[in-house]
Amino acid sequence: MILAFDIGGTRIKAARSQNGRLERLGETPTPTDDFTAFAAALASFLTNETAIAISITGVVDPNTGRIKVANIPCLDARNVAADLQAALSRPVLILNDADCFAMAEATSGAGRGYRNVFGIILGTGVGGGLILNGKIVTGPGGYAGEWGHGPVVESPAFPCGCGQIGCLDTIGGARGLERMHKHFTGQDATAQTIIAEWKVGQSVTIERWLTILGGHLAMVVNLVGAEIIPVGGGLANDAELIAALDAKVRAGILRKTDRPLVVPATVSADAGLAGAAAAGEAAFG
Repeated sequence: MILAFDIGGTRIKAARSQNGRLERLGETPTPTDDFTAFAAALASFLTNETAIAISITGVVDPNTGRIKVANIPCLDARNVAADLQAALSRPVLILNDADCFAMAEATSGAGRGYRNVFGIILGTGVGGGLILNGKIVTGPGGYAGEWGHGPVVESPAFPCGCGQIGCLDTIGGARGLERMHKHFTGQDATAQTIIAEWKVGQSVTIERWLTILGGHLAMVVNLVGAEIIPVGGGLANDAELIAALDAKVRAGILRKTDRPLVVPATVSADAGLAGAAAAGEAAFG
């Protein structure tokens, strides 16, 4: 039996999982500055589970076990799995939240039944997680699936928080779409307004956005052999936008198909818990 956690900067969600069945246990505030208090918060949900799996907004280096996490200082640069294992007397698996999202979609969502699933996030920024043959691919440093980073966008080329210029993350999410719109039109507008204008033929920003994202995502599909691309995040709530992105991607890939490839995610807001639980059962089951 797996005890799964979805850890954010303000709240910790908990669930118990056995044989793929998820039982939600509730939430508690996240202690951000005190590791002992953090471990105690997790321990408060512990009963007779045999292992612990955690989804978190951070990147774990698979070689060192150390995590890079910006919003929980007591965990940053720490080997959290080893320290929690010592504190809680259970094996612990730490996973990136985008990887958990992709795992949830691969096991119980839009990607169920497919071997190779590339789950992407189009929220405030751009993220992703890669599942190949049912397993999470982390890669060196834990950065596999991070298709939002790399200097690939020439116009408009904005500085990225990762230190590079021209990353998809700077234009791909909702804030990036707004930034891109301001660059080309000189006007401030919300992502929702920009999309609404596009639907009635009054904005070309979305067409530029679709061309850039669709081309690079098609290259990713050709590279990793993704059979399905579930999309999460706020922009995924607009089915017409995701259908237009799907058309761009399918037009750019080598394998021609009439079946939708880029589709809205179907797992609920508990994707972090579901993905962590599925990965935990695979690792410790």
